[in-house]
Amino acid sequence: MTRSELVHQIFSKQTYLCIGLDTDITKIPAHLLEEPDPVFTFNKAIIDATHEYCVAYKINTAFYEAMGVKGWSSLEKTIQYIPDTHFTIADAKRGDIGNTSDQYAKAFFETLPFDSVTVAPYMGEDSVKPFLQYPGKWAIVLGLTSNQGAADFEMLPLSFQQKASDKNIYLYEQVLHTTQRWGTIENLMFVVGATKASEFTNIRSIVPDHFLLVPGVGAQGGSLKEISEKAMNKDGGLLINASRSIIYASAGFDFAEKAAAEAKALQEEMKEYIGRVVSCRL
Repeated sequence: MTRSELVHQIFSKQTYLCIGLDTDITKIPAHLLEEPDPVFTFNKAIIDATHEYCVAYKINTAFYEAMGVKGWSSLEKTIQYIPDTHFTIADAKRGDIGNTSDQYAKAFFETLPFDSVTVAPYMGEDSVKPFLQYPGKWAIVLGLTSNQGAADFEMLPLSFQQKASDKNIYLYEQVLHTTQRWGTIENLMFVVGATKASEFTNIRSIVPDHFLLVPGVGAQGGSLKEISEKAMNKDGGLLINASRSIIYASAGFDFAEKAAAEAKALQEEMKEYIGRVVSCRL
């Protein structure tokens, strides 16, 4: 999916919601366990119930890899079932030497028809470049994450001061500065955790035009209002991901209906923020 196609979906559907299909077989409704493929049956019902309220689906591959061959089968059926009107994300956090990244890119962009894959930039440009060679496909680079361990490296100050008045920058800021030169706003996004809301204004000053994938709204407590006000740009510029708060809204027979209600509530709130952007575009 191209940037213009994604922007069109956001403004026409009045939403920038991404739903995480991080499906844990131990958490899905018990009655589905009788199905031949419980995970796909669950995902299919969630997609059918929520597709009108979102523009993207994110599949965390770990939940599928953990089940071996059956999990990969469920993943493949799920990605094939998602409508092509929706942006798809393989949340795989890949990143290795160039020839290995070539194969990862082939796996998610050729063998599986994902629009994007999350990538760890630690090994540098040659580990990310293979994901940027496919027209209409995206690399989503880890920028600033929500987890507690982000402080171990991402928030380390770097000593690039030339004079005492210079401001130290954090490692995550250097990642944003450097990585954006490897691609363009047409094929490169960044992951920024919703619980890092205080950093969004600064992040937008570094990458004003790139899309940001923002996990952590919902179960992790991130504020949709605060993030939207600080980080939306003229094209929307955000994919706000919610997973557990939507897909596990109910463990009963009404799980899909409850998921739809949660997704609709977020979409209704997003509609207000999109309206402000539309006013600025006119």
